[in-house]
Amino acid sequence: MIPSQVDETLPELAPFVHAVQARRPDDGTWCEAWTVRDVLVHQTGNAEELARVLRAFLEGAPVETRGFEREAPYRRMSDPDLWAAFMSRCEQLAEITAAAAQDLPPDREVMWTGRRVTVPFFAEHMREELILHRWDLTGDDRTAVQALREPWMTEHSVVSVGRPLLARGRADLDLGSGGRVEGRLRTPGTDDIVVVADADGSSIRLAPPEGPATIESDAAVRMLLLWGRRPADPSRWHSSAGVETLRGVRALLSGY
Repeated sequence: MIPSQVDETLPELAPFVHAVQARRPDDGTWCEAWTVRDVLVHQTGNAEELARVLRAFLEGAPVETRGFEREAPYRRMSDPDLWAAFMSRCEQLAEITAAAAQDLPPDREVMWTGRRVTVPFFAEHMREELILHRWDLTGDDRTAVQALREPWMTEHSVVSVGRPLLARGRADLDLGSGGRVEGRLRTPGTDDIVVVADADGSSIRLAPPEGPATIESDAAVRMLLLWGRRPADPSRWHSSAGVETLRGVRALLSGY
């Protein structure tokens, strides 16, 4: 049973929980090289770190965001202990985000992984993680598609997460001094997502549709592509950009 405050703060927790419980810990997932247990370890570390950073800020003693070394203790746990830790960390995150919402203005900026985010980011980011990694377990079921197409998911990924989404892909591209990759991800009726990478760095932004799209798809598929995932049915996305352009954009969008 998920406590009501946790369910209100993280409404995507229950569908994620049901997806995990319907599978074996050693089952494979759509996230390459990760089992269901690996996904749960990652999510437990996410919940812990989001709560730790926000709590420290709320207490007036800000801390740096740790990397994925935060997952190591959870990898050593038994399956029952890991499950208990995951649920506990989600409850703690709900408690601290509720306290922060009460004590801090919503536009107060907090440092997270080297960038400034606002207070609502912390619960919202965990919600996004729950949606994305539930898809890793279930693939394109109705619950996943409905959640992925929500406009706030696009807004959060582009505006609140932004360039970290492109960092791994850009590092793997051989751009040289004059190389450049640029793409427009289009969902009809919405702003385009424009991604750019060159020798000087990378950028991601929302922009009005202009010219041809590199990839056109529904909103759920666009979210998957942005996070380095692929829908089970490739006919859900379309492109006339050409092999080289498409290959560069797909390489840039390799996720992290």
